Amino acid sequence: MSEDEDAVVAKPRPFWVAGRPETSEETLDVRHPFDGTDVATVSVPTPEHVERAVAAAAGVAKQFRSLPAHRRAAALEHVSQALAERTEEIAETITAENGKPMKWSTAEVGRAVSVFRFAAEEARRHVGELQRLDTDASGEGRLGLIRRRPRGPVLAVAPFNFPLNLVAHKVAPALAVGAPVIVKPASATPLSALLLGEILAETDLPEGAFSVLPVRGSAMAALVEDPRLPVISFTGSTGVGWGIMRSAPGKHVVMELGSNSAAIICPDWTDLDWAASRIATFGNYQAGQSCISVQRVVVHRSLAEEFIPKLVSAVEALKTGDPHDPSVDVGPLIDEGNAERVADWIDEAVGAGAQLLTGGKRTGATVAPTVLSGVPATAKVSCEEVFGPVLVVSVVDTVDEAFEIANSTDYGLQAGVFTRDLQTAFRATAELEVGGVIIGDVPSYRADQMPYGGVKGSGNGREGLRSAMNDFTEEQVMVLSGLEL
Repeated sequence: MSEDEDAVVAKPRPFWVAGRPETSEETLDVRHPFDGTDVATVSVPTPEHVERAVAAAAGVAKQFRSLPAHRRAAALEHVSQALAERTEEIAETITAENGKPMKWSTAEVGRAVSVFRFAAEEARRHVGELQRLDTDASGEGRLGLIRRRPRGPVLAVAPFNFPLNLVAHKVAPALAVGAPVIVKPASATPLSALLLGEILAETDLPEGAFSVLPVRGSAMAALVEDPRLPVISFTGSTGVGWGIMRSAPGKHVVMELGSNSAAIICPDWTDLDWAASRIATFGNYQAGQSCISVQRVVVHRSLAEEFIPKLVSAVEALKTGDPHDPSVDVGPLIDEGNAERVADWIDEAVGAGAQLLTGGKRTGATVAPTVLSGVPATAKVSCEEVFGPVLVVSVVDTVDEAFEIANSTDYGLQAGVFTRDLQTAFRATAELEVGGVIIGDVPSYRADQMPYGGVKGSGNGREGLRSAMNDFTEEQVMVLSGLEL
């Protein structure tokens, strides 16, 4: 490689201020979680860059909300098509910065393609409703036109575990309703968001409609507190999320936080091989770093003797290793510090009397997929969010007991209930304290257009295109009078 080529490779990636690429003297290095090799160097915005981005978002807000729906939809369609055309490149970027296996990175790109396509469709349908007001005598001759207007520019704070699709779930609905958006990607995984900024810059969105700012520390706090950003959409850890709410009490804050999701195997379920395979896969995909990864497995005693060995075998069949290897199922955690934490929690549970059925070993940032049984309810792997490849198995005598265990947590995102009994299914939706109940499958199922979010410590508000569009807007009523209805 020539010196000129070396210079090109070493050139820091730009960030995006009001739709334009910018650089600065300060940089951060992105490293591959599996082996720590350098992936890229990224420029970090200065306070002056941040101020320009926020001022541009505030300045364009009125113009952008009035932009015709077809232009917003066209921009969103372009993003969807460009992501699809560049799937291989973007999937490689996700794997390089995040460490998830290529098959999961490719799936993530596919989901983001759908998210922007759904957003384009919803942008054309987001028209409001008419309401007759002559249902009482005082309303004769009156008609209400109820429309939704953007609350204002959106600060979108994204996590590392889905560095493209969870950015898409904030950017796409914001642009669909005509709200400027400032993306703050995770410091460990800024590359996918910056690449999305490159694609957005190809559209004819007005200047200021989007910025991508990989800031850290005090700059992040300044964005949270800035009154020109009245909406915050945050996905990440519970502690940070509630801290944001305390820092911005006058803002509309939407949060998708953590969970320790349960999969319940009811006594009527017969296909134990399929259930074991699904739970093994979705307890360990993304190395367990998904808010709706299966963490707790609750199985009826009548099935436990047959089911648990099947689950252990399915987990042991998962291959760990270099995520660029297409045969690898489970890659590393985001960094070695998190892997050490997960290993420590496993050791704590075993020390408290839990039985290690498989896994439990750590190599660098990789933790072998792990199954534990007999875990005390107070152990961290049982009552907190592991965010790692760990399954905790409990055996119960009744469905009532299973539901009690599923609810015995500060979280409430989604739950999976393996049953074909209609009464049990409706009982689950009535009694489980979660935002979503998946019948006949793991809690990890998510369709990107459906309302998605949790209760209790799992946050507030909902993602999913139409739901997020509603969160980013507020109703405005115009009453027309003197009409002949």
